[in-house]
Amino acid sequence: MTVRLFVWRVRPAAVPLAFWSMAVDRRALRRQAGFAKLLGTGRGSEFGVGAADLTRWAAVVVDGPAPPMRGAVSTSVLTLEPIASRGTWSKQEPFTPAAAGQHGPIAVLTRARLRPAKAVQFWRAVDAVSRNLQQADGLLCALGVGEAPVGFQGTVSVWRSAADIVRFAYRQPEHAEVVQRTARLGWYAEELFARFRVLGVDGDREVLGWRDGP
Repeated sequence: MTVRLFVWRVRPAAVPLAFWSMAVDRRALRRQAGFAKLLGTGRGSEFGVGAADLTRWAAVVVDGPAPPMRGAVSTSVLTLEPIASRGTWSKQEPFTPAAAGQHGPIAVLTRARLRPAKAVQFWRAVDAVSRNLQQADGLLCALGVGEAPVGFQGTVSVWRSAADIVRFAYRQPEHAEVVQRTARLGWYAEELFARFRVLGVDGDREVLGWRDGP
């Protein structure tokens, strides 16, 4: 299984073309790939209402071609190998983990569909997590992603090692509290959490907000 994350930067004047790509190219891509999602992104690692970055777009593609992005001026592509995955995305299990160790840079993808009655509570709880993520030790890049500004949220992050992920997830107080409250309060109607070994990072890393590292 080959998983690729595409991230594009488009010219401000070409934002309408990017919306056109999202609307028109989505169906064709899904027919050609094992699984594919075209996504909006947030500023930095932010997501949600008011955080959209209309000049940056993304796609997750499993065993499929590179999707077009009209008006793109720069592109970055992460090639990934799934090493762990739990949950569903649009009622599918898109990633089949391989028997690979968690060495080298590791990418983490989270995606959730919020229960409407829990949305306000969720956004209040994750605000501190979003702020602290960018300061985390071992983080190489992070971006908020989503299929829609409200109700659908996710993040993609790349870390130097699996140990850095564990340190942030369970020892960073705000994130650890959100993990506990998620299980207790049932914020999500659907969720997915996946880890990947990073096989390659090609193109313009600035589009990802990449820090120094491999």
